[in-house]
Amino acid sequence: MEKLNIGPIENHRQREEGVLIYPVYSRRSQGLSIGINLFPDHKRCSFDCPYCEVFPFRQDTPFSLELMEKQLHAELSAAQNRGMRVKDICFSGNGEPSLAPDFFAALDSAARIRDELVPDAALVLITNGTGLLKDQIFQGLRRAASGPKALHIWLKLDAGTAVWYRLMARSAVPFEGLIRAIKEFVACAPITIQTMLCAIQGKPPPQAEAAAWEGLVVELAGIGAGARCRTGERAPGIQDVQLYGKARPAPEDPLATALAPVYLAERAASLKAALEGSPLPRTRDAIPIRVFP
Repeated sequence: MEKLNIGPIENHRQREEGVLIYPVYSRRSQGLSIGINLFPDHKRCSFDCPYCEVFPFRQDTPFSLELMEKQLHAELSAAQNRGMRVKDICFSGNGEPSLAPDFFAALDSAARIRDELVPDAALVLITNGTGLLKDQIFQGLRRAASGPKALHIWLKLDAGTAVWYRLMARSAVPFEGLIRAIKEFVACAPITIQTMLCAIQGKPPPQAEAAAWEGLVVELAGIGAGARCRTGERAPGIQDVQLYGKARPAPEDPLATALAPVYLAERAASLKAALEGSPLPRTRDAIPIRVFP
């Protein structure tokens, strides 16, 4: 099988050149991921994370669903012709995808093209969860997450306290309201928790923050744990947890800096022990915890 001839860092810079579709070797997907960028003209996000890798830019060409479909079809066909396995098609790009006006239309198109060309590939949304505060988006994502080949939702949970949330997200979206929406969503849809662990101004998350985050994940793990679903579908609740570190340059460096891999491993071990010791009901196998320094 042909290896990717693109770097894991440089390839992401294509998003700031106005592209709609970009291939990348994803450490969390562990293979070739085809990214979909719904904001090719400029960054639009409800968060302002200090570790964000999107550099300031502006293009004159807005998003085009027709062009997205054409480019996605071409990129997937090219990967197939080179004998490369596509692990997933991922909505990420220069902002919060679920807030894009064309998100659900683009999702329908991507699912159709996926089923046609790479039916074994996953369909992934990387989201900060703020779209869940809008009922139309909440219900749309809930429906999209159902079924055996449905959308995989990787939902950001970078903080367990409002204090650390303000440092990590720098958002006007209230922390308490966002957490309530996440709790409601995990009760009716399967999700992956994704958490960035990094230092801010040279300081790692305080111990109280780490404990609060761990307690919140354990609480979320218990929500929907006893739910049933149709054969072949994923039950509601947390499917797995991704702990990842800062590995790419950001425009505000060195405001956010990487932590030692041992710190991430210790946080993962602590969460595993907390989940195993929780009295909350469990009706499926232990939740996988994966670490990406």
